[in-house]
Amino acid sequence: MKILLDEGVPDIIQKRLSSFSIYSVKEMGWRGVKNTVLLDLMAGQFQILITTDKSIPSQQNLEKRQISIVILPTNDVPSVIALLPQIEEALAAILPGAFKQLP
Repeated sequence: MKILLDEGVPDIIQKRLSSFSIYSVKEMGWRGVKNTVLLDLMAGQFQILITTDKSIPSQQNLEKRQISIVILPTNDVPSVIALLPQIEEALAAILPGAFKQLP
């Protein structure tokens, strides 16, 4: 399972959840890419997007894409560190084409 960190998502997730295969938008050379294009680029390469963009569920239909999205409530590093156990659980449990918004 390959996971992509959207722009603005702290890379501490990549460092702390090393049991997952996590890449950043920056590493992939996809900075500044709009959501629809980003999801197209992810197809066949990534299964999950981690983002802080709360508007994605209302903008995107994931059922056809088979990409899952985990939405973080913030990009504040201390808050994200506190959420790491919940992020890890969400990554392990999320189904293809689903959204999971963390509190």
